Order: sequence, then C-alpha cells, then structure tokens
Amino acid sequence: MSLLRMERRASDNPYLHKDFHAALSTALDYLRLTYGETAVRDFLHQFARAWYQPLREKFRQHGLPALREHYARIFSLEGGEVTFLESTNELQIVCKRNPAVLYLRERGTPISPLFHETVATVGQTLCDETDWKSELLSWDPETGAYRQRFFRKPA
Repeated sequence: MSLLRMERRASDNPYLHKDFHAALSTALDYLRLTYGETAVRDFLHQFARAWYQPLREKFRQHGLPALREHYARIFSLEGGEVTFLESTNELQIVCKRNPAVLYLRERGTPISPLFHETVATVGQTLCDETDWKSELLSWDPETGAYRQRFFRKPA
C-alpha cells in the first residue's frame, strides 16, 4: 500500500481566524472579572502596540490612507460590511456588519461586555505618538456595528 502525503501551508488557505475572536472575548472577560476593566484596556493597549507596530509606522508616515487601506483589507477578508467617510483630516469607519460579533452570536459564544474595547482601545493605540486621535462614536453590542472616528488633534 502506498503512502499518500499532503503538504499544506497556512498561505494555501483563505484568511480565517474567526475563533481568535472567541478566545479574545473569553480572555477579555477573564481579565475584566479577575482584575477589572482597566486591565482589559491595558492588555489591548500592549497587544495593539506590538501587533500593529508595522501599521502604526505606516500610519505615522502616510496618515489616514494607511488606516483606510488596512481596514478595507481586513473587512474584505473577514466578510464584513464597512463604509468610509473621509476628508483630509478625518476618517470615519462605519461598520454595518461586524463579522467577529456575528460569528460569535451564530455559535452562541458569550461576548465580553467590553468587546467594544477591541475597537476603541486599539484605535486609540494606533494614534499613540501621532498627531491623530480616535474615538468610538457608537457600538451595537448585539451586532458589533460601530462608527469610529480618526481625526487630527486640535492644534
């Protein structure tokens, strides 16, 4: 009997990390219940500074177009529905269909009441050491729909 061998690489598969969001939600709730809400924000801040360092550098160099390109790519890969409202000094991300939250809801996975911090704190962290600020204008905990604003700091 001959042995069949299949070789696969992660790059052979379509982008997929939906269960990461389930693990993240569980971790956020653990931190919230064990150490408090500040620990959740501290964790996300540290994570975002490290994980998004290349994006942070690109944002510092190229401004809002770097963020728009990043978010457009991510939402396209994950199957989200997003629109952008843009001007020279402002970018609003309007997420109508949040694939992470919808996936967790479909599976019956509990969602941390601080899951919105994955948008708010990460956005603020992207703006560290820049002339920009971020604010989460709205968040729907049922669907994860949100509106986030990146804007130039007042002089």
